[in-house]
Amino acid sequence: MEPWSHAWAGQLSEETIVSEALVGNPLGDPHERPLLVYTPPGYDASTERYPSVFCIQGLTGQVTMWSNRQPFKRTTPELIDAAMAAGSILPAIVVFVDAWTAIGGSQFLDSPATGRYHTYLCDDVVPWIDRHYRTDARRERRAIAGKSSGGYGAMVTPMLRPDLFGGLATHAGDALFEHAYWPDVREALRALRDEYDNDYDRFWADFRARSGRSKRSDGALLNIWTMAACYSADADGTVHLPWDPGSGRIDHAVWDRWLAWDPVRMAARHADALRSMRAIWIDAGRSDDFYLDLGANAFRQALVEAGVPEASVHFELFDGSHANIEWRYPLAIAWLIERMTAP
Repeated sequence: MEPWSHAWAGQLSEETIVSEALVGNPLGDPHERPLLVYTPPGYDASTERYPSVFCIQGLTGQVTMWSNRQPFKRTTPELIDAAMAAGSILPAIVVFVDAWTAIGGSQFLDSPATGRYHTYLCDDVVPWIDRHYRTDARRERRAIAGKSSGGYGAMVTPMLRPDLFGGLATHAGDALFEHAYWPDVREALRALRDEYDNDYDRFWADFRARSGRSKRSDGALLNIWTMAACYSADADGTVHLPWDPGSGRIDHAVWDRWLAWDPVRMAARHADALRSMRAIWIDAGRSDDFYLDLGANAFRQALVEAGVPEASVHFELFDGSHANIEWRYPLAIAWLIERMTAP
């Protein structure tokens, strides 16, 4: 395989969207955002309208990373293009969305600490794509897919907006928070004590001054602060951490705010929305580094309890970890499109 190029059958276009939802966001992040839009082979010569899949990224992801090339591997857009060219994915428009923030991510939620990223995705990005590309704009023909925090967004967005999305694919999405997040809470507590005198502001000042030179504790500290900013921020933007700052004991009032956003817990409250989905793909590696295979199984069980028909759900645990699972995207997108376009 050539390491620097790909012979495209379809087309990957770079676009820019001006988001009303992100104007004046609390972190001062840009309200003009890049989009990558993949159109299938034959799109320009056709008048057909196509189903669409919106792909969203994990924590610290930004849209140009979809084109990062690793040795002997195609990028995710290239994998999708090759599969469409081979006919293993039915023709569709695939949209790669940017939701980067200054603290690494947004969980695709509206938060007074980060900005209105749920509104941005649903009310800015989706309508923009429908206006500028020949999508089949029915919700039954639109799906969302993502990995990790993107997998989280893929689970919760259709629950909150079933009028927009009729299918989803979550690859190792954040779920069953007590297993997904609490190990990082312990790491963050220790790092704050030993390195930053229990002061998150000192962490951020140090982190931003190092110009990409990392410390072992960076991942846990960034992850926990970002989750707190998304799940437990007050209306004035104050971020509450899920522990007592003096003792390190769980602050159950804050932790309960986090759990309210756990897809496993949300499923019962949004059972009607989930039952309306035409296709739900759930997968994770059996050796996922963050134990998100446990969350995948718990979400699958929550769907059963919510009365989601078994025929509309694909569940799979595969041999793998949290990294290098981009090959799962074409499999899930092929499955989604087939079911979304079935009579």
